[in-house]
Amino acid sequence: MTVLHNQGDCHWPGTDSQYRAYHDQHWGVAEYNSQQLFEKLCLDGQQAGLSWLTILRKQTNFQLAFANFDPAIIAKWGDAEVDVLMTNAGIIRSRAKINAILTNARAYLQIEKGNGEFAKWLWGFVGHRQIDMALIKESEMQTESAESVVMAKALKKAGFKFVGPTICYAFMQAVGMVNDHLVTCHCYESCKPSVYPW
Repeated sequence: MTVLHNQGDCHWPGTDSQYRAYHDQHWGVAEYNSQQLFEKLCLDGQQAGLSWLTILRKQTNFQLAFANFDPAIIAKWGDAEVDVLMTNAGIIRSRAKINAILTNARAYLQIEKGNGEFAKWLWGFVGHRQIDMALIKESEMQTESAESVVMAKALKKAGFKFVGPTICYAFMQAVGMVNDHLVTCHCYESCKPSVYPW
């Protein structure tokens, strides 16, 4: 379905059709699936030093390369798998970033072992409820928050890599922990959860 954008919509996706579709269909929609949250957190880490659009264009390649971001599978990988991944032109060929996904998978499994469901643990950093920023203009948008600082610290302590406060805030925006659509954007109201699983 083609959505006609109005002047009040978020401007950051620009006119790129893929970026606009991401904004309209995914960004800010509350996500409660643990594996989906793991994927998004890893992809946000891949974004470090790059644009999100660069990662978005490679998302399918990443899913194919990393077993659809199944932590139980990725956690078993080692140097041999990393060497193969380094030859994959469809992803970001940074050994540090590739190793980070493997490390994150192991950390994910440890969190689930000690703290229960990964999704519930992550949403705990916002009190299991979306934070509605009620933005009037994009210049009011933050790049980090008190919650993202605490989340980043906890993730790092658990063993996650590429999870600083700024990356965590971008993650929180994307998965609906924070509603950072402009109040005039056609997605603002639809991204407000009516029910929560916890």
